[in-house]
Amino acid sequence: MSKEQLEQSFKILKKTVPLLLKHKIPPVPTNYAIWYTYAANDTPALNEHLDQILEQTSTLSAARTEQLYREHVADKQEVSSWELRRMLEAMAIEMSQTVKDTRTDTNGFRSSMEGCLDDLARVEKEGCSVDEVMNLVRNLVKDAQKIRRSTQAFSAALSNAEKEITELRAELQKTQQHALHDSLTGLCNRRFFDAELSSLITQKSLSLIIVDVDHFKKFNDRHGHVMGDKVLKGVGKKLQQSCRDGLQAYRYGGEEFVIIATNVNLRRALHLADVMRRNIEKIQIIDKKSGASIGGITASFGVATTSEGMSPKMLIEEADRQLYDAKKLGRNRVMPIY
Repeated sequence: MSKEQLEQSFKILKKTVPLLLKHKIPPVPTNYAIWYTYAANDTPALNEHLDQILEQTSTLSAARTEQLYREHVADKQEVSSWELRRMLEAMAIEMSQTVKDTRTDTNGFRSSMEGCLDDLARVEKEGCSVDEVMNLVRNLVKDAQKIRRSTQAFSAALSNAEKEITELRAELQKTQQHALHDSLTGLCNRRFFDAELSSLITQKSLSLIIVDVDHFKKFNDRHGHVMGDKVLKGVGKKLQQSCRDGLQAYRYGGEEFVIIATNVNLRRALHLADVMRRNIEKIQIIDKKSGASIGGITASFGVATTSEGMSPKMLIEEADRQLYDAKKLGRNRVMPIY
């Protein structure tokens, strides 16, 4: 590093530390990397994204920090992802070769057996000496031992593959647990939501909207899970399109979604929820098999706003109670009635 580069780094460092102190950000490596990049002002997308978040919430959750790091700072090719892919490819190649070798050995054994059977038929017809018969038996035993070794090797390879698959499944589950977004809808996931709500709960006028797709199980039973996934994607898209100015949608689990609305009071949150409800009514899903358009998709909404001393659990429970009332009163509605 040149002297000029070193001096520039010190200048950026002098800007970074006060930013961490100002926003009460722990100086861990990920946070430091984000704010150093921010202070360097050489990644406009990060600065714009971070400024928007601070303007809306004035704080950063751990999940939000991780999202910023992944999107703007971290290398796009994660080492862990590359390693998982490499392991899968290596295992697939090895198993393919093992199957190919075993098939070759099996075909060879079958040809040998056919030859032995022909020779035995000839013995029966023409008659052979004891030595000739014993030679045929020895060849048969030799070939049988060869195919046994081959199948034993294949069995061992399968056992090793099963062990590797188990280990890979554990790694993939670990990766999934650390993911921030739902793979089906593209929305932020439950882990992201939990971290964000815990970070924002002390803010005034924080509202929570819980959304549940009506009669989703019946829809799945009637039209199949592929069509059900299309419904969830459609609902997620409609909710995301409605999220502006401090609103963030999350896939909560199953057919449930949640929206965190910062600086939004109860009256405003109820209005926003009703707009979302009407947008969901407009969803039309195309069945590729029949070409038919399927509509009639609705959702129920429960809304709650923070009060002094309320915990994340209490806010969720209140919104969930309102959602229960919406379903009890006939679904496709927003509760409470304001």
